Amino acid sequence: MSLQVSNLTKIYGQQKAVNNISFSVQPGEIVGFLGPNGAGKSTTMKISTGYVPPTSGQVLVNGLDVTTQSLQVRQVMGYLPEHNPLYLDMYVHEYLRFVGKVFQLANRELKSRVGEIVALCGLEREQNKKIEQLSKGYRQRVGLAQALIHNPQVLVLDEPTTGLDPNQILEIRKLIKEISASKTVIFSTHIMQEVQAICNRVIVINQGELVADAPVAALLKSQPQMQLVVEFDAPIEEQKLAALHGVEQLIAVSPGVYKLTVAPGVDLRPEVFRFAAEHNLSLVGLKQEQLSLEEIFRSLTAKTST
Repeated sequence: MSLQVSNLTKIYGQQKAVNNISFSVQPGEIVGFLGPNGAGKSTTMKISTGYVPPTSGQVLVNGLDVTTQSLQVRQVMGYLPEHNPLYLDMYVHEYLRFVGKVFQLANRELKSRVGEIVALCGLEREQNKKIEQLSKGYRQRVGLAQALIHNPQVLVLDEPTTGLDPNQILEIRKLIKEISASKTVIFSTHIMQEVQAICNRVIVINQGELVADAPVAALLKSQPQMQLVVEFDAPIEEQKLAALHGVEQLIAVSPGVYKLTVAPGVDLRPEVFRFAAEHNLSLVGLKQEQLSLEEIFRSLTAKTST
């Protein structure tokens, strides 16, 4: 397997940032690594890439121990940190050659590899510019390019689309998808649409502990709660609708339209029909839905929060 995390713990002073978590990632998988701020995502990624030592536990990358074989791990892993560290006064092609030399690519191989990566990451028009002249979207492309220059088998991306506009996000998302055809990709994000668009699987941690590890489709189907979208022909008294037995949450979507989170095992539809009849309301829409990935994430990360 590409990545094996076993009983990983990291303690900073009195704070347990990562608490005895274990998971594995198989070759060719695209895994979304999710959690709220401070959950331990970046710490886990830094340990997995050999930049921070664990307090206890073990991480293997392609069978290599990140603690005792960190240089070998770096040869097979590419890493884009959350805060993309670039040498802004270097030209794009100059910077990529520099990174390639760090990875000891031979001159002939380095020249062709820089050309390949520039093309793959869509940097042809930008390669002769200084990095400081680039937009944030193109700087992220340069960050991805440096993570790929040595053709790693495993790619770790920490919040690769942070601060990008919607068009830039789509471009980086497409690029990650293309890259994943030949690599194992683990990336963290707060954007649930990215997870559903790109990932085969989701790992969720909260307060340093693993709270979910499942394929995206299985996670969506596993939640016993449902949602009911109710539409009346006019706004109503929300508190009365929210008071129905089985309603755990009410969100007003638009005037007259309400999204109800329903308790597990409850069919709320008969109650809604009775409610409409008793209050002389015209019910014009009633649709049952599964919880979205964003709502499942909120539910999972609320379970152990204090």
